[in-house]
Amino acid sequence: MSLTYTMDVFNNATYTSLADAMLPHTQNTYWHEFSEISRYNVQLNYFEKLWAAWYAFMGNDVLATGILSFLMHETVYFGRSLPWMLVDRIPALNKYKIQNHKVPSAKEQWDCAKLVLLSHFTVELPQIWLFHPMAQYFGLATSVPFPTILTMAYQIAIFFVLEDTWHYWMHRALHWGPLYKNIHKIHHQYSAPFGLAAEYASPIEVMILGLGTIAAPILWCALTKDLHILTMYIWIVLRLCQAIDAHSGYDFPYSLHQFLPFWAGADHHDTHHEKFIGNYSSSFRWWDYALDTESGAEAAKRRRERKAARAKAA
Repeated sequence: MSLTYTMDVFNNATYTSLADAMLPHTQNTYWHEFSEISRYNVQLNYFEKLWAAWYAFMGNDVLATGILSFLMHETVYFGRSLPWMLVDRIPALNKYKIQNHKVPSAKEQWDCAKLVLLSHFTVELPQIWLFHPMAQYFGLATSVPFPTILTMAYQIAIFFVLEDTWHYWMHRALHWGPLYKNIHKIHHQYSAPFGLAAEYASPIEVMILGLGTIAAPILWCALTKDLHILTMYIWIVLRLCQAIDAHSGYDFPYSLHQFLPFWAGADHHDTHHEKFIGNYSSSFRWWDYALDTESGAEAAKRRRERKAARAKAA
């Protein structure tokens, strides 16, 4: 079912309850739209009805996507950061903190949050607002029903690989002298990172590295014409959670990299902040491993062993 069709049906209908008017273009509440869609589209599941009702209620696809995208981003970013802020205040968990002698103060957390919020409203909000028309140009679907879980899963897996590749090379480039001094140095203000600092960065860096998160799905959509905006949302939520967790500063026995050795995780990125070099990837370890840009004591030990082995062979 097309959302555009749904909006046309309900916006052209005649309603008598002016008291229910919530937006200038309609006399209907969101829940009225939900009720009508539920009545005539019984084949849709509950979440698909909620989705269709939102677009029908807003009456403007760009506005509907923009508001939903920005609220989702802010909710996930600060919602995911909050638990790490609480963990920092629990002394019993300090043994799991990688640099446990550096616990961020309340002032550092607040100063970080202010810059992140400024970046979100001045840099990311305009990009989010332009996302819908750009995505639709490349064929992104916003209609219901939703794609299958399997379809979303394999597409998101591809996005993780593509974004990680982009992030590795751009992040590595940002450590080149002039770019580091003028752009990336801001992000390295905290040598012991914490969750909120995931997007504590120069606006230029936010755009450069953020492009990998957006461009991977857009490229996939342009080539395949097979991508739903819900898949995009789930991908962004997972990417945000990955970035925040990587900056958390904590490595627990149940952390993902303990089970998936190729997953980067907090210990991988924490070392990058501590040493200011190496470990440039975002989600995986293979680029750093393959190109010998791993950082930390274990990586240094492996290099010494390889050098000794080569010297012995010679």
